[in-house]
Amino acid sequence: MHVGFAPVFQNLGRPLTDLQVYQAELAMARAAEPLGFDSVWSVEHHFTDYTMVPDVTQFLSYMAGCTERVKLGSMVIVLPWHDPVRVAEEVAMLDNLSNGRMILGIGRGLGRVEFDGFRVPMDESRDRFVESATMVLEGLEQGFVEFSGEHFQQPRRDIRPAPYKTFRGRTFAAAVSPESMPVMARLGVGLLVIPQKPWEAVKEDFSVYHQVWADTHGSDSTPPAPMCGGFFFVDESAERAEEMAYKYIGRYYHSVMDHYELRAGHLESTRGYEFYQRMHKHIESRTDNGAAEDFVRLMPFGTPQQVIEKIDYIRNTIGARGVMTHFAYGGMDYDEANRNMQLFAAQVMPELQRLH
Repeated sequence: MHVGFAPVFQNLGRPLTDLQVYQAELAMARAAEPLGFDSVWSVEHHFTDYTMVPDVTQFLSYMAGCTERVKLGSMVIVLPWHDPVRVAEEVAMLDNLSNGRMILGIGRGLGRVEFDGFRVPMDESRDRFVESATMVLEGLEQGFVEFSGEHFQQPRRDIRPAPYKTFRGRTFAAAVSPESMPVMARLGVGLLVIPQKPWEAVKEDFSVYHQVWADTHGSDSTPPAPMCGGFFFVDESAERAEEMAYKYIGRYYHSVMDHYELRAGHLESTRGYEFYQRMHKHIESRTDNGAAEDFVRLMPFGTPQQVIEKIDYIRNTIGARGVMTHFAYGGMDYDEANRNMQLFAAQVMPELQRLH
């Protein structure tokens, strides 16, 4: 399996300065290549303590200069918040800077605070995403952008520096709702799974994706194997791992509910986000703490062997061939986060990398 590291850059409650968070997270990111990770990833978010990476390609360009081998992944660039021409240029530039090491991840976003901050109507996000993704992906293959749609009208312009190799097979899109599966299949991109629901339910969604992929690209065509994010807590003690997982991963999920306003109920009436009515009702029925506990149970925590077994289960259930690991989140002390990461690298990662 491919094993990546994804710093989150959270500063919940701001116990540290943002600079201190950056210094600690960048140190962990720079350690990823020497520890043997296959890639470094970044998550785009804006305006809150939830995640402080407003420019994914800028962070990955920094990492390109710090590294020689690791792939550089975006999980994700949220296309409705960007001019797609600039996205195509920035991706092509990063790929040239890194000698072709980028893995492109794209998505459409969920946070109302972010859509409002960029003055983009949320109910246009799916249409904007499809138009933008089409322009970016075709541009990276053709070497120029040109498009005429409802939201974007783009005269032909060359991408410079020119993309020097294809992004087919190394482009992924985040998909949570079942309605997103056909969209991603028609675009010809792999799936980047951000765990939100039981793995068997994810497997059911994938059946739609594979059917639409075959209908669109031919039964002989095979999509890239999925990549899967996850919040990891590894400890020699199973009891301590469970205690710390419920504490820190649970606290992280509370920040998810806050950032995305999952209790507010506005998503179910926003076009393109009807799926989140189920999440809203789940939180109402389970309470905040119960919903957080359900989220924790999806995650790989435990002793090294328990974590290996959980990842193997996910691999067998949805066909995942890559994981992006988070080790610092939910206000975790950075000494603990580094211990977590290093134990994973020493005892879990070598076993995962032997899996096919």
